[in-house]
Amino acid sequence: MESRDDLLDRMLEVAEAEGWQPDQTVIAAVSGGPDSMALLHLLMRMAERQPMRVVAAHVNHRFRGAESEAEAELVRQAASDWGAGFETASIDVPSYIEETGLNAQSAAREKRYDFLKRTAEAYGAGQILLGHHADDQAETVLMRVLRGTGVGGLAGIPYRRKEENVELIRPLLRITKRELLSYCERNGVPFAVDSSNLKRDYFRNAVRLDAIPWLERYNPRLKESLIRLADMAAADDDYLEREASARLGSVATRDGYGFRLKRRRFRGLHVALQRRLIKLILRYSSDPWHPAQYRQIEEVLEAAADESHTVGRMDLGGGWVLVREYDEVYIGPPYPSEAAYRYEVGGFPRTLALGEGRSIRFERMDGALTSLPTDRREAFFDEAALELPLAVRTRQPGDRMEPAGLNGSKKVQDMFVDAKIPRSKRDGWPLLADASGRILWIPGLRRSVIAQVGPDTRSTIRVSFLSDGSDP
Repeated sequence: MESRDDLLDRMLEVAEAEGWQPDQTVIAAVSGGPDSMALLHLLMRMAERQPMRVVAAHVNHRFRGAESEAEAELVRQAASDWGAGFETASIDVPSYIEETGLNAQSAAREKRYDFLKRTAEAYGAGQILLGHHADDQAETVLMRVLRGTGVGGLAGIPYRRKEENVELIRPLLRITKRELLSYCERNGVPFAVDSSNLKRDYFRNAVRLDAIPWLERYNPRLKESLIRLADMAAADDDYLEREASARLGSVATRDGYGFRLKRRRFRGLHVALQRRLIKLILRYSSDPWHPAQYRQIEEVLEAAADESHTVGRMDLGGGWVLVREYDEVYIGPPYPSEAAYRYEVGGFPRTLALGEGRSIRFERMDGALTSLPTDRREAFFDEAALELPLAVRTRQPGDRMEPAGLNGSKKVQDMFVDAKIPRSKRDGWPLLADASGRILWIPGLRRSVIAQVGPDTRSTIRVSFLSDGSDP
């Protein structure tokens, strides 16, 4: 093998720019076409400069009978002649298509990647090298434009991507098909021509054979423009992704398997970041491999922006829902109803743990206190005016309270609505009641007129609500 070639130098320059260094053992996906055969040949020349083991992995999809068998033999012979390792698998993809209902390309890709990952695992390799080239990139970008896409789709095929325990790397992504064919010709690299590449039944083939040549009448450098667009979109996409990840913690909090958006803060972000944050949250859904659709993201944005409807619910698919509750937006699995509870307070001092970092502390103090509670998470009661034992419980149908400063009683349900307490939190919100069932206090909201501390108070019960979060 010749030790130098301009294409090899270019591939090494791009690899350095992309921060890629080959492992001691790499798996090369080799179909037998000119792209992957050029890749295998280039890798063996790299191995002359940098010691590494190259294993050619070939999959016979059994679509084209004798033609497929000939390709497998071509790759095996070339790997043997060039000193590369060789692994192959013959997979009945047509039968797999019947079992799964997948289209031919998706079924072949799924089986092919499964074989490549198993081969990498068997050899202890952390890298799988693929033969995608610049023309593939241009076709991918145009296909996505025709189908409809965002910035992430315009970024096209990534140079490198982590998938499970291996990294997928495409060393030829900046090299054109024409350059690869020229390389094969001047270096005597054999290759096969896949007859299925001429079938216009496949969308990619139709784009390559018809759409691109027609559009090149208007821009002869169309492919170059599409590749440049992919490079710029990839940089923009990476920046937006990083910014969204950095902002996630400031606008959303984990709530079980879902997230709660702080609506006002979320709405204060640029809409581009809003969309990215929604995509980031939906990525944690029960089906993370199913990309969020544009319409789905826009519906979430509309629900968060709507000022006329402060409560509502939307099915997002995949077992996730959106629940708008005043200035909070919950995105995640359907929120389970809180289990009812009731705890009696037998004596003082006493601390009741309510779970999820919440607790209520009771203390007895002699005489009347000279200072008032500092916030609504604390309340003082005249012990002599209470009917003991006290109880901390969840709400019940028909609950009413006589709030201090208000003549008469009011439904607890209406008080929650007035305070814009999200519906999902009401069932678990603690209420303080005495032995006769009178509601004395709703932590964080209001206390009742019952047992107010005065000059004649001899013993004061101080009750404090403690929580890791912002509310009960």
